[in-house]
Amino acid sequence: MLEIGAPAPDFTLKNQFGEPVTLSALRGRPVAIVFYPFAFSGVCTGELCRLQDSLSVFDDAGVKLLAVSVDSKYTLRAFAREESFDFDLLSDFWPHGEVAQRYGVFDPVAGLAERATFVLDAQGVVVDAFRSERGTPRELEAYRSALAKLHG
Repeated sequence: MLEIGAPAPDFTLKNQFGEPVTLSALRGRPVAIVFYPFAFSGVCTGELCRLQDSLSVFDDAGVKLLAVSVDSKYTLRAFAREESFDFDLLSDFWPHGEVAQRYGVFDPVAGLAERATFVLDAQGVVVDAFRSERGTPRELEAYRSALAKLHG
């Protein structure tokens, strides 16, 4: 897992609409990258719905929220439509889990991204990172604490 103070590896992934999203193109504003195992799974759906319900926490901090899984863009589009997500769901489908691997959060045995979050400052440096065990959702308070580190 990337350490605090490390530069975040750049990537370009397609979102649920097939549009490319490049991390380095977002420089100048903080970014939260939320890796999660699978769309439509119980814990992941609950987690992302909580994030959707709490988008103001990210918006108020000026943070762009990106959620990344190994699902295809087609699955992510159906997931976003079903749950009315207003943030980018990025597909790390092929090469399978390549971005999650570069961030040190890919489980090669299960073939999925682990439940891990990276908060980057406007220069793309990791200011906080946290994870939870499979089946255990991340708490909103962990996000609030991580976002607070952006402002000292």
